[in-house]
Amino acid sequence: MGIEAEKIPMKAWVVTFAGMIVNLCLGILYAWSVWSKSLIDINKAGQPMTGINEGWIYLTNAQAATPYSICVMTFAIFMVLGGKIHDKYGPRFGATIGGVFLAAGCIIAGMMKSYYGLIIGFGLMGGIGMGVGYAAPTPAALKWFGPQKRGLIAGLVVGGYGGAAIYISPLGKWLITNYGISGSFIGLGVLFAIIIITAGQFLVWPPKDYIPPGTSKFQNSSSISANNRIDWSPLEMLKTWQVYALIILFIGSTQSGLLIIANAAGILNEAAKDNSFFALNAWIMVSYGGLINALGRVVTGLYSDKIGRINAYTLNCGISAICLMFLPWVIRSKNIALLFVIVGIIYWQYGGGLSLLPSYTADFFGSKHLGLNYGIVFLGWGFGFFMAKVGGIIKDITKTLDLAFYISGGILIIMIILCRITKKPEVKS
Repeated sequence: MGIEAEKIPMKAWVVTFAGMIVNLCLGILYAWSVWSKSLIDINKAGQPMTGINEGWIYLTNAQAATPYSICVMTFAIFMVLGGKIHDKYGPRFGATIGGVFLAAGCIIAGMMKSYYGLIIGFGLMGGIGMGVGYAAPTPAALKWFGPQKRGLIAGLVVGGYGGAAIYISPLGKWLITNYGISGSFIGLGVLFAIIIITAGQFLVWPPKDYIPPGTSKFQNSSSISANNRIDWSPLEMLKTWQVYALIILFIGSTQSGLLIIANAAGILNEAAKDNSFFALNAWIMVSYGGLINALGRVVTGLYSDKIGRINAYTLNCGISAICLMFLPWVIRSKNIALLFVIVGIIYWQYGGGLSLLPSYTADFFGSKHLGLNYGIVFLGWGFGFFMAKVGGIIKDITKTLDLAFYISGGILIIMIILCRITKKPEVKS
């Protein structure tokens, strides 16, 4: 039995910020709309591009959503394997493997110059890299901190993934303009390999006898159940109904965000038809979304430690559902300032879900097997891709995303009800 640490060691913060740096590279997914904007032209779909992008062909909205959707689903599936790798071999190994796959996927996508190259490189290999790599930082960091800081630390680490769009969007746009679609993928692939593999070496577990400071005080509090001291194995967790509720809650909070992320640049383009600056610089919405996404993860994690996960989830989803219902009207009104507010709230909710669910998992099932346990819960994030695909199909048929926004908002309302009835599982002796 270890002795509780008096204060949080510096190494705990090094692991936290190293994990954030790894995620800043893995988050290329959130800048996808910058590439889809260059790839989509319904009127020219199937025709070859010319000039700097010679060798590529134009795609429809549904086609452009496919590599993105495959990446999301592959990401989620390989989070389970990544969690197992983390629990067995440690976070360094997982982060390194993730960096290699992501970099190779970007390079392959750039070199193949085709729709299937995007599916294989970005969708499959990129998704594998993201899943295995993303499984390493958050569990590694959470092991250093007690339950009273889980929301904040999870928010900081995953905030890097959300914040990636802040710099990848303008960088990707600059690379596409100057070096073409292929040059942008290849250049980022090389950059990511160097950064992820380097930062990943700082991801370490605490010593076996380490007990985070404040743990005993938190566990002895009258407001906290003794179940916080129980570590559930993956098999034990899968026997509870609560794990499936968490997966569904993840699907619900994710689907709205992925719908917006996949169409962010296009949404600003549509609303800014009479504003040449924003029409030519739609990447601004993507970068802005990345910033709010990242802030939503950190701040939601912080206030969920204060008001509880249930209340934080309810607050985020309730406001976001209202915004989704009003989004079609805002786009048609061409009110750019209001559009940024509405889309920002949706990004905030999405980011908040990605700090709430790992904290939920640790609260419900303990931290000992958190790598694999959270990997299983994270499958819900992957299934949330369906709304981006549905949105692409709806837009091809109706020429707008209005119906997709209404459906997405309705799903969030249902998730609030499920959230309110989902309580921590009780341990049976």
